[in-house]
Amino acid sequence: MYPLRPVATLTLYELCAEIGEALESSLAPSYWVKAEISSLSERGGHLYLELVEGKAAKMRATCWAGNKELLMAYFESETGQTLQAGMAVLVEAEVQYHPVYGLSLSIVGIDPSYTIGDLAQQRQQTIKQLEADGLLDAQQLLPLPTLIRRIAVISSPNAAGYEDFKHQLDNSGYAFETQLFGAVMQGEGAERSIIAALEEISGQPFDCVAIIRGGGATTDLSCFDRYTLCAVCAQFELPIITGIGHTRDVSVLDLVAHEALKTPTAVAEWLIHRMDDKMGRVADLMMRLQRTAERQILVRQHRVEMLEQRLASCNPERIYRMGYSLLTKDGKVVRSIKDVQRGDRVQTHLSDGTIQSDVL
Repeated sequence: MYPLRPVATLTLYELCAEIGEALESSLAPSYWVKAEISSLSERGGHLYLELVEGKAAKMRATCWAGNKELLMAYFESETGQTLQAGMAVLVEAEVQYHPVYGLSLSIVGIDPSYTIGDLAQQRQQTIKQLEADGLLDAQQLLPLPTLIRRIAVISSPNAAGYEDFKHQLDNSGYAFETQLFGAVMQGEGAERSIIAALEEISGQPFDCVAIIRGGGATTDLSCFDRYTLCAVCAQFELPIITGIGHTRDVSVLDLVAHEALKTPTAVAEWLIHRMDDKMGRVADLMMRLQRTAERQILVRQHRVEMLEQRLASCNPERIYRMGYSLLTKDGKVVRSIKDVQRGDRVQTHLSDGTIQSDVL
C-alpha cells in the first residue's frame, strides 16, 4: 500500500530556491570566520580554497577575481607572505547557496593580523622546542675551516640571487669551488626539498653549506620557521650559512645557522671578506718568516766572521811574521829536545822559507 501523495509537490530546483531564500533571509550579510586553509588553487583569475576546522567542519570558499588582486596584495604587504595551505586565516565571507554547487563561502575581506599572530605563535613554539632539545646553538659548536673554499649551495637553480652569489665568487680572484643542489625555496614543498638537498650533501668534502634565496617580490618564508627543517640544519655536520633574502624579520633558521646574512650577495661578500682576512694573515706570516730568516742569516753570518777571525789569528803564517818559527822532523812538529837525536835532519819553518839542519 503506497502512502498518499501530498497535494503540493516541488521540483528539485524549486526546493533549492526555497533553501536559498531561507538562508538569505535568516543569515547576516557576511561573517568573520576563523579557519585553516587545507588547499587552494587559482583558475580563471579566481582563487578557490577549501577551509577546515580540524575534522569538525569543511567548506569550499571562493575569492572572485574582482576582489582577489586587492585582498591578496593587502595580505602580502602586511604579512610578507602569500596565502598557502596550512595557514590559519580570518576572512570575511558571505554565505552562498547554489542549486548545483551547493553551500559555499565568498571571501570579501581578510584580516592579516590574525595570520601574523598565528605564525608568530608557531615561530615561538619552534624556538622553544629547539631550545628544549638543545639544538638552538648546536651549529655554533662546529669550527669554521681556516679557508672556506668548497661550498655546497642550496638554492633555486634559476634564482637571480644564486646568479649574483655565483658571479661575485667567480670574480673575487679566489679559487672558490661551488656546487649547486637545486631545491624549492618557497611554499609548501620547500621544507622537504631543502632537507632532501642536505641529505645529498651529507658525507661530501665541503667546507660549508650556503642556503640562499633572494630576488623578486616578497614571497612565503614560513618554511624557514618550521621545526623539522631547523632541527635538521642544527644537527648538520657542516657549518650552515643563510642568505634567505628577507629584510623584515629573522627566521628561526637564521637563529639556528652558524652564520646568518640578509641576502645571497651578503653571503658572497662574507666569504670573500673572510678569505681576504685569512690571506692577509698568511701574507703577514710570510713576511714575518722572511724577516726572521733574514735576522737568523745575519746572526749566522756574524758568527762565521768571528770564527774566520779566530782562525786567522791562529794561522801559522801570521805567527811566522811575528818572528816565530816551527821545527819539524819527518813532517812532525818537534816540541821537545827528546824528540830528536844526534844526526837527525830537521826543518826550521820561517815566514819566507825553510832551513834544513842536522842535529849535532
